[in-house]
Amino acid sequence: MSFLGRSGPSPAGGVNHERVEMAINEIDMVSDVFNRIVASCHSKCISPRYAEGDLNKGESVCIDRCVAKFFEVNKKVGEKMQSAGASAQATGSTSFSL
Repeated sequence: MSFLGRSGPSPAGGVNHERVEMAINEIDMVSDVFNRIVASCHSKCISPRYAEGDLNKGESVCIDRCVAKFFEVNKKVGEKMQSAGASAQATGSTSFSL
């Protein structure tokens, strides 16, 4: 089965527009995360004065740690939001706090 719904019959006989929209939204979100990581870690780890064409050891280690921390925080925030959303849904509340 194709992600965009081309393998199975669709109501309109063409591309499943709902799946295309979901794919576009996911690409936008992934691109946003990537751009935020690049901007944040670049400003923290790389000097504005480029002395060499490649990263030096310190910059490379800093980038690795920065990206790892970014994903760890992103994971923790996602888990916290999921648990808060689940508890809000269970109680029937429409808002939740972290």
